[in-house]
Amino acid sequence: MERLSEEQIETELETLPEWKRLDEKWIERRYRFKDFLSGVRFVDQIAEYAESKKHHPFISIDYKVVTLKISSWQMKGLTDLDFEMVRHFDDLYEKASK
Repeated sequence: MERLSEEQIETELETLPEWKRLDEKWIERRYRFKDFLSGVRFVDQIAEYAESKKHHPFISIDYKVVTLKISSWQMKGLTDLDFEMVRHFDDLYEKASK
């Protein structure tokens, strides 16, 4: 796992319009749900997946909004694994929203 260059990060983010760059190390997305428990079930799926990858995002639940923030601590920035994971998070959200 290697830290991505600025150009690689920008290219990745172009394909993920809902994800926002916070600074050189972090990206973040907010997911909205119809009710509190739907968001909690989504977080449970995120937690299971993150544990399987041994790579954990910061998770915040604010009533109907779940915020995920991710970076690779060891690499002091963003890596391919971060972007692989956020794509999976977005897929989980698409399934949860149906």
